[in-house]
Order: sequence, then C-alpha cells, then structure tokens
Amino acid sequence: MKITDLKPEIVWKFFHQVTQVPRPSKKEGKMIEFLESFAKQYKIAIKKDAVGNILMSKPATPGKENLPTVVLQSHMDMVCEKNNGTAHDFDHDPIETIVDGNWLCANGTTLGADNGIGVAAELAILASDDIEHGPIECLFTVDEETGLTGAKALEKGFMTGDILLNLDSEDEGEIFMGCAGGKDTQAVFHYEPRDTNPNMQYFKIEVKGLNGGHSCGGEIHKGLGNANKILVRYLYLLKNQADFNLCFIHGGNLRNAIAREAQATIGLYPEEKEAARILLNHFTADIENELKHVDPNVQITMASTDRPDKYISDYDAEKLILALHACPHGVIGMSHDIEGLVETSTNLASVKMGDGNTIIVGTSQRSSIESCKNMIANQVASVFKLAGAQVTHGDGYPGWAPNPDSKILKVAQETYKRLFNKDAKIMAIHAGLECGLFLEKYPNLDMISFGPTLRDVHSPNERIQIDTVGLWWSHLLELLKNIPAK
Repeated sequence: MKITDLKPEIVWKFFHQVTQVPRPSKKEGKMIEFLESFAKQYKIAIKKDAVGNILMSKPATPGKENLPTVVLQSHMDMVCEKNNGTAHDFDHDPIETIVDGNWLCANGTTLGADNGIGVAAELAILASDDIEHGPIECLFTVDEETGLTGAKALEKGFMTGDILLNLDSEDEGEIFMGCAGGKDTQAVFHYEPRDTNPNMQYFKIEVKGLNGGHSCGGEIHKGLGNANKILVRYLYLLKNQADFNLCFIHGGNLRNAIAREAQATIGLYPEEKEAARILLNHFTADIENELKHVDPNVQITMASTDRPDKYISDYDAEKLILALHACPHGVIGMSHDIEGLVETSTNLASVKMGDGNTIIVGTSQRSSIESCKNMIANQVASVFKLAGAQVTHGDGYPGWAPNPDSKILKVAQETYKRLFNKDAKIMAIHAGLECGLFLEKYPNLDMISFGPTLRDVHSPNERIQIDTVGLWWSHLLELLKNIPAK
C-alpha cells in the first residue's frame, strides 16, 4: 500500500504533495511557491506578508454565510533529522514515505507530519466543493520549529477571524486549550587550542541508537536518553581516572529535539587505553540498564581514529565537561493545576564546535508559568557562567493560558461526543504552540488545538497513525459545520 491509497483520499493526496516539497525551517521558499501555485490552480484568494506567512481565504458555502470567520492554522516548515548513513538532502530531496501497518513513516528521516498533515487538511478544505463551512481563512506560518518567527512577525489585521483552530497537536481525541511558553539559552565557551601529542593514541567515543524526540511535547517526561548527557557522563568518569586530551565534541542538533547522537575524539596514553575501555564497558552496562525500557537500542562505542592537529586545553576541557555534566536536563516540575502535565522542563539540546576556537551549547526551556520559565533559564545560565562561558537568552515566547469558558472548546467537545459517542480529553500541552503569540496581536481570539496521533516527532522515527487521520478529519468537518452563528 502507498500513501495515495489511504483514506480520506483528499487529505492524503495533499499530504503526499507536501512531502514532495523541501521545506526546512528558514528555507520555506519552495513551499511558499507551492502554496501560491495551489491558490492559482484553485482560484483561491491569497496574500503573503513580509516574512512569508501565507493567508488564503474562502467564502462560506451556501446557507453558512451567517457564521463567523474561522482561521485554520498550521506551520509550513518541518524538522530535518536523519539517521547516520541516510543519504538525504533536505534542501532538495522529497520525503520518501512508507506505509507500515497502521502507521506512515519516512525512510530514515523525519516525516514532516509535524505539521504537514495540518497543511494538507487546510488544502483539502480549500480545494473541496462539497464541505459545509462558514467563511474561512487558512494561515500557513513560516519557521515555527526554530524560532516561531512567522507567528512573532504576524501583523495585526493580516487575518480577520475571531476563532482559530490550530492543527498542530499530536494525539487524536485530545483537544488542547493551553500551552507552555519557551525560552532558549545559549552558552559559548572559548578555548585555547594545543598541539596534539604524537605519543598518544586517539579514539572516537560515540553515543548513538537513541530514539530522540520532541523535547517540549510528548517525550520530555519519558526519561529518554540524551546523547549529550550520556557522553559527558563518561568523559567525567574518565577524567577522574585517566589523563586524556579532548580534541573534538559534538552532539545533538535542534533546540527542540532530544539529542540522539553525540561523539567526542580523545587522546590517551597507550598505558591508559585498556582502563578506558574497561570503564566504557561498565558504563555502557549501566546506561543500558537505566534505559532498557525507553531506549533499548542505545550504543556507546570506542574506536581508533586519526590523530587530530589540535586539542582543547585541559583547563578549558575540564570547565566544559563539568558544566555540561552539571547542566540540568528533563522535567523540572509537574503542574499542580492539571494532573499529568509537565509544567517546567529544560533540554540540553546541542554541543557544537564553532569558529574562532569556540564551543557552542544550545539549550531550551519550557514552562506554563512565566516565572518558572525564567527561573530554569537562569539556572541553566548560572551553570555555564560559573564555568566562564558567555551566556545569552533568546527572546522567548509566551504561553497560552487555558480558557475553560471557550465557546469553540464547548462546540468541539459536543461534536466529538456526537460523532464518536465518547468524550474528548481536554488538555493543556507542554509543547510551545504558536497560539500564545497570536493572542498578543489578536487578544479576542477563541482558540483550540487538535490533530491526529503522531509519535516520535523531531526524530527519524516520526510516524503518524493512519486511522486517526480519518477520525480527526471527520471531527474537523463536523466542527466547521457547527460553528455557532454570530
């Protein structure tokens, strides 16, 4: 079976088209061209703002003219992650999809169902002539995944609706009425390079095989392995046992993804090589035991490699290792208002060698309470400042405070119960949605977020549960048909 064989046919048709268009964050030009071509083909009114956000408008179907305008919203960019050994160029290559039972996934890369399936649903509604709805506006934002810059730049008056349906959630049957705010914290270490010792032997330490996932959505509470933390744990132990040189370190990629892979190159004196291997074997056994229920495929390897030209001075390497080891990662606190909701978390996302003898550490903090968001960002900053790093914070973005009196939430509950004879779960989400930013410019918006079931987003294991797309689509159409009159 292929993606084009799936039902509802019109949604999967457009999702397939979306997967064929390269759309990395901050490189959405081809996707914008695709949307403009779509609007021209289906004679849909369209406008674009200065940053590339697209708004398409469609009038009400006959008999629905008295309904208020509803905004359907998705982001057009995707997280670009691939497995080692996967030959894929996200700037040019289409995503290769695979139907695996009741799941659709990609071949060694992220699928982009976050949020391509939302985009596909909007296009399906715009292209259809047999769906009942009032006036609708379809908003497609840019660069949600790496900075929410599209939502931040959205100008007042660009859209006119007072009801917004965000199509960027990941569990069918759950309707979200609030989300966390977020903030990024970056640390830059400057180091003195030293010439490597020809009397040492050099080894590549590699952590791989981890699942990774969305650091601020459905995965941060699962205790998944973070490759950066695992690698630094070993280096910390080794530093207490052997005199080694750290020549290279790299781990993770995106601020909102839990690091799946990390590596370091070290130099060891020949007489300490065997002790380092024994330590690694014991350490690996510990990690495998710790992660056996959540990351059973973790691998930690040590292999000989060529001698690098330079290493990081011992003083600078020790500061880096200690700071990374001390840096918090994971759930910091649970909500006291909503049972089971992560309230505050932080992600040690990436460690990268930069230009000018620098090492750049990227982290991301989330909380549904503004003061707690700032607290954990400052705590992370404190760790790195103590180690002498230069620390900066991103602008961040606000949370979306739950509104239990929301009219559209009530209609969404009623239509779900009528369709499926069961109650939808009303939730807040720890992930950062664009909704909080929309409220800053459009304070009267009545919003909910809902979507089909996705798993392991932001990783090459990303997949979408096929049958939930039909359930979500049915609910979306029923909701549009039952929007309360003005």
